[in-house]
Amino acid sequence: MKAMILAAGRGERMRPLTDTVPKPLLEAGGKPLIVWHIERLARAGIRELVINHAHLGAQIERALGTGGAYGVSIRYSPEAEALETAGGIAQALPLLGSDPFLVVNGDIHTDVDFGPLAEVPLNGAPPPLAHLVLVDNPAHNPDGDFAIDGPFAIDSGMPRYTFSGVGVYRPELFAGIVRGTKARLAPLLVAAMRERRVTAERHRGYWLDVGTPARLAELDRHLRAPPTV
Repeated sequence: MKAMILAAGRGERMRPLTDTVPKPLLEAGGKPLIVWHIERLARAGIRELVINHAHLGAQIERALGTGGAYGVSIRYSPEAEALETAGGIAQALPLLGSDPFLVVNGDIHTDVDFGPLAEVPLNGAPPPLAHLVLVDNPAHNPDGDFAIDGPFAIDSGMPRYTFSGVGVYRPELFAGIVRGTKARLAPLLVAAMRERRVTAERHRGYWLDVGTPARLAELDRHLRAPPTV
C-alpha cells in the first residue's frame, strides 16, 4: 500500500513559526513532525510515500529528498496554492495509483499502528470508499465529527468522535474532483456515509492535533518525557 502525507497547509495558527518554516518541518522531540510519520510508516512496511506541499514546499523537498535516509521512497505533489484535503489528494492520484491508499495529516502526532490499516479490506458490493480512524474528542472539538454504527461511520447519532486525519481511501472517492481545483474532504465522506460506504474504527491511544504553538510545545514535552514503567 502507498501512503500520502498531507503537508500543503499554510499553518496560519502556527504563525509566526510558519512564516519561514513549513509546518511539517517544525520540530518536536528533536525531529520534524513529518519525520515522525515517515519513520512510523517505514516501520509498518509502508515505504512508497507521496507528499503534497504548497507553502515553502521547496524546503520540504530539500529536507527529505527522495526518502532514502528513512528507508522509503518519496514522490512529491506540488500545489501552486493549497488545494484543501480532497483537492490535494485528487491532484496526487496519478502518483497514488488505482489501489486503496493510506492518508495521514501532516500536522497530527499519533501512535496509531499503520500496519493493520494497510490490511483494511475495502471490498464488498459495493465496496467501502473509505475507512476512518476516529479518536475521543479533544477540548478544541468537543462535539466531534462522526459517530460509529457497527462497522460504519455515520454523520448523525451519538456518541460522536473526532476524525483523526488518518484514513484509507479508494481512488474512486475523488473521481468527481477536477485536478487542480480546491475541494474539501468532509462533503465527500458524508455523501459516502449516507450510502453506507465508509467504515471506521476508534483509536484509544495517543493523538494530538498539532495546530498551535501551545500544542507543539505540549507534544515536545510528551515526546521528551521519560517512559513510564
